[in-house]
Amino acid sequence: MIYTAPCKINIGLDVLRRRPDGYHDIETAMVAVPDLCDAVEVLERPEGVVELSCGGLTVDCPPEDNLVLRAYRAVVERYGIGGAFIHLHKSVPFGAGLGGGSSDAMTVIRALSDCYGLGLSCQTMADIGASIGSDTPFFAYDTPMICGGRGEIMTPAPWLSDRLRGLHLTVVKPPVGVSTAEAYAGIAPSVPRCGLSERLSLPLERWRECVDNDFENSVFAMLPSLGEIKRSLYDAGAVYASMSGSGSALYALSRSRLDAGFDDCFVHRTVL
Repeated sequence: MIYTAPCKINIGLDVLRRRPDGYHDIETAMVAVPDLCDAVEVLERPEGVVELSCGGLTVDCPPEDNLVLRAYRAVVERYGIGGAFIHLHKSVPFGAGLGGGSSDAMTVIRALSDCYGLGLSCQTMADIGASIGSDTPFFAYDTPMICGGRGEIMTPAPWLSDRLRGLHLTVVKPPVGVSTAEAYAGIAPSVPRCGLSERLSLPLERWRECVDNDFENSVFAMLPSLGEIKRSLYDAGAVYASMSGSGSALYALSRSRLDAGFDDCFVHRTVL
């Protein structure tokens, strides 16, 4: 069976404080983009036989470091399952802040659960995903989430789907990537006066003034072209525009289709 692995966008991203373990507490809303996705196929193999094949966009890491294999190993450690053949077809740009690798990992966990009859609940899959990456647990569920902690503490936000329904989404990924470590290095954590849920409950036209991605200041200083893309999205008619995660993808929400061109960029348009 072939599974789809959707990416996500972050709407607002507050970096609240640095934790004793070296990570940061954040607050962000994550929303899946179901029609911008990778494809994953998982087949059973005898115990000890693990194969990975990749197609589509070139994967930017050695096979042994790919998150889909980390997901397989995490399931093996818990449940002692047999081997697997995994085919990953990449369509979601990487180095983008869209969570493509995290989604691929969760999709492998779900596929292995089906393949081996494990019957894993969403919560159990999220727990396994938390050992792989901070964004990974989000993809165990099928609803927007307000995410705290490192991103793994989630509160369902189905009301956000209602706020976004019918809006046009434009995703723009320029041909540059952003190192998450470098993005965090330029952050000055702070706790806003109003929580993110309260700000997202305001009219969409207000989001521009109060729903921020804290990574933008440091990332735009490193890569001014990203700030120029955001300005272009507003000039083209966006009601709200932001960087997703730590970048380098940006997106716009608008009442109608944005037809602005972005040379040398990956562009995806859809209606939410």
